[in-house]
Amino acid sequence: MEASGTRTGVRVEVAGSGRANVTTGVPVLDHLLGLLARRAGFDVALEVAPGSAGTELAAAGRGLGEALHPLLRAAEAAGFGAGIAPAEEALATVALELSERPLLASNVDFSRERVGGLEGDMVSQLLRQLADGAGLTLHVRLVEGQDRQHVLEAIFKALGTALGQACRAVPRKE
Repeated sequence: MEASGTRTGVRVEVAGSGRANVTTGVPVLDHLLGLLARRAGFDVALEVAPGSAGTELAAAGRGLGEALHPLLRAAEAAGFGAGIAPAEEALATVALELSERPLLASNVDFSRERVGGLEGDMVSQLLRQLADGAGLTLHVRLVEGQDRQHVLEAIFKALGTALGQACRAVPRKE
């Protein structure tokens, strides 16, 4: 798969056990995507060809979104979900649903932050690419939190919970 001009390999199994084999070249991102997989109950294999950190993050977000796109649109999938998650003092919520006009709406400003090699706008870019690739309206809200590592962990945990709900089968009334 090609994503944002960078070779990306992605496989997502919705009915998984929460295992992640992620190699993006950015260790903190690998950790965050592992948290997402565990919370979602997905098995995720993701590999991004080396490049600049920004290119790798955009490719990871786009690749993951494109892998989730058909799973979110399966006839039995809910297509929407919400999650709330803590990480130490941080608390974040994420709500999402399928959309023909994907977008990211967030109250989190990382523009001047740097965490483990991730500059803030890179995190926003990853989330935007995920929303675009999967075709989602994605709302991310930080309720509380000062430590940026904890804030990111809370966001990715909540995102995993929301994605897990959105991909799960829901009973349909006949």
